[in-house]
Amino acid sequence: MRIGSILENQSVEKRIAVTPEIIKKYTSLGFEIILNENYGVHLGIKDQQYIDLGAKISKDEVEVLGSSDIIVQLGMISDDKSSYIKESQTLIGVLNPYENSEKLKNLAKKKINLFSLELLPRITRAQSMDILSSQANLAGYKAVIESFANFEKAIPMMMTAAGTVPAAKVLVVGAGVAGLQAIATAKRMGAIVFATDVRMASKEQVESLGGKFLFVEGSENLETQGGYAKEASDDFKKKQEELLSETLKKIDIVICTALIPGKKAPLIIKENMVNNMQAGSVIYDLAAIQGGNTAFTEVDKVVVNNGVRIMGESNILNKLPMSASNLYAKNLFNFVDNLFDKENKKINVNLEDEIIKKTLII
Repeated sequence: MRIGSILENQSVEKRIAVTPEIIKKYTSLGFEIILNENYGVHLGIKDQQYIDLGAKISKDEVEVLGSSDIIVQLGMISDDKSSYIKESQTLIGVLNPYENSEKLKNLAKKKINLFSLELLPRITRAQSMDILSSQANLAGYKAVIESFANFEKAIPMMMTAAGTVPAAKVLVVGAGVAGLQAIATAKRMGAIVFATDVRMASKEQVESLGGKFLFVEGSENLETQGGYAKEASDDFKKKQEELLSETLKKIDIVICTALIPGKKAPLIIKENMVNNMQAGSVIYDLAAIQGGNTAFTEVDKVVVNNGVRIMGESNILNKLPMSASNLYAKNLFNFVDNLFDKENKKINVNLEDEIIKKTLII
């Protein structure tokens, strides 16, 4: 059987789905690998590295897509290229069924197996395949680095003969994987860190990393059975707003990470809250692509409002493409390994397997 992958649209996605270190793992299962020419050149990976490991390099994307049993990608393949995918092939990636429903319906008509990895269940067995966790970890780290680089004061407390420089105060909104990594990174760099989340289970995790957890007294636990955040009630939102309004007046840097799967990101930091922040403060909004957690957030722009810099990027992982690709490629391999019937050398769409059932788009 053959696994193939083509380059993503480089203007929006620099990550790749197959890295050299993962080739041997695929070949050990009996797969052939085919990639299009210059697949990893933008990351410093020459075609010859893939060839030396046993992969085939093709100049023709049509050949790659048409001859592969399994196609692995980051995002959805464009309409003009998806026409080359044939019946009974398998496409695996972050297919975003909420936005690409029509495209996916058309592919499903061709009896193509479609697996979207952001739909993986949060169970122990799926942890090695969990692309949301591996990628969010890096995003949380990088958001702190980027925001600190744009903050025009020192981060840690510094005691000098000329006086003391106070430590920067950081607020992390949303204590999921990205938020927890942001807390850990900010703390390591000497900041005083606060965090807030609608899931009360986050309190212990935040405090274990040295952060102070801010929560609405007597609030409900807004966590789904799958471990994700769910929509808050109007009463909770009002109380949370009051808590944040007071907190933000003394905060230097805010990292926003709050997302609800398949929905617009909740607007948490309102206009009046931003207006009451200290001039020179920085907000980094990781939820920008889904509407943003902050008023004034614009995708791929730095907006300055009342002296506060609000930063939002469509894909922060393009700033860490090699690390992100390495983790994503391993997640993908583990998913394929689970999907592959090694005895009969074929794909086994076993709907009794929760991992396969939840990620399969019908």
